[in-house]
Amino acid sequence: MIATIIYDHRFNANEWFGIIGLCLGLFLMIKLPSLFPRKITILFFLSGLTFGTFADHYIGTIPKSFYDTGNTSDFDLTDVPSLLMYGPFSYLFFYIYDVMKIKTHFIPSYILFWSLASTSFEWLSLLEGEYHYHSGYWLGISFMVYLLVLSTWIIFYHLIYKHVTE
Repeated sequence: MIATIIYDHRFNANEWFGIIGLCLGLFLMIKLPSLFPRKITILFFLSGLTFGTFADHYIGTIPKSFYDTGNTSDFDLTDVPSLLMYGPFSYLFFYIYDVMKIKTHFIPSYILFWSLASTSFEWLSLLEGEYHYHSGYWLGISFMVYLLVLSTWIIFYHLIYKHVTE
């Protein structure tokens, strides 16, 4: 059995970072004009939650833990806001993509922009103590994961859009 690593014993900046990030994302979702049918909105929100949670748990635990989130190496209640932040993030990604009507030749730039923004946000999370890297993990790996996930989301968007408009 692997012992739990404790990084912090207090409710402080890393928890507030997740709570404020989640609240800000939800606020933007609520304030933006409705663009998609409710089912699609929920689907886009859940895609971020699903991809984010899967990536965090896969990279963070299987087959070897490369990073921890929050105050300990174990998952606890204070980790929930940081996981839920993926929902508004994905919705905003799809929302802006749809509003801007990104042309095919600009899709790589759009994905690159969001990957850089995501990596920058993760870097801030790292500074606030939300993430604790080990076993050789570094931000460059996260950047590559963002490139892969966001590319998949573009394909997903077009599959959903095609299905809805038929």
